[in-house]
Amino acid sequence: MTRFLFFIDSLSTWVGKAFAWLILVLTFGVSYEVFVRYVLRAPTTWAFDISYITYGAMFLMAGAYTLSRNGHVRSDMMYRLWRPRVQATMDLVLYIAFFLPAVGAWIYSGWAYASLSVRFREVSIFSPAGVPVFPLKALIPVTGVLLLLQGVAEIIRCVLCIRLGAWPQRLHDVEETESVILREKQYLAEHGEQAPPGRQGT
Repeated sequence: MTRFLFFIDSLSTWVGKAFAWLILVLTFGVSYEVFVRYVLRAPTTWAFDISYITYGAMFLMAGAYTLSRNGHVRSDMMYRLWRPRVQATMDLVLYIAFFLPAVGAWIYSGWAYASLSVRFREVSIFSPAGVPVFPLKALIPVTGVLLLLQGVAEIIRCVLCIRLGAWPQRLHDVEETESVILREKQYLAEHGEQAPPGRQGT
């Protein structure tokens, strides 16, 4: 089960980090527009479209990644004081009552919305450049599917926590632990020391 959870986490992480590179496209586009607009007095017709398309794509595709890192905003004044089993029970109820129906509606309506846009090869109406916007709208149902997969992983985590009394590890928890161990081994190797008995062989 842990391998399945880590696989979903890895998928969400890979997608989130891949789309994070769009920040470079966004930065270049905005910087170029500022330069040609205020220095050369020749503004482009596509900069606005590129800016909201790249930002929108980043925002959409970061949802599952953020959920995999448990990074969404939570009002946790009471939540953080509860025992793990109580936290997991509350999360499980909320996932089933709100998350799953909302994501299901997102996929259903997003598919119809995106398919219509792709069918007509929709372009932007905000500029004469005619920048295609259908690729951005095609990401809407994809985002829903990724959120659904990550949501299933979170529900499984809730069930495991209720059964075991402790939250199972997340992928980034494992990565951070491995990084600490590797740094410790590197330090010991550089200083010619031996690892403590509990660390040997890890």
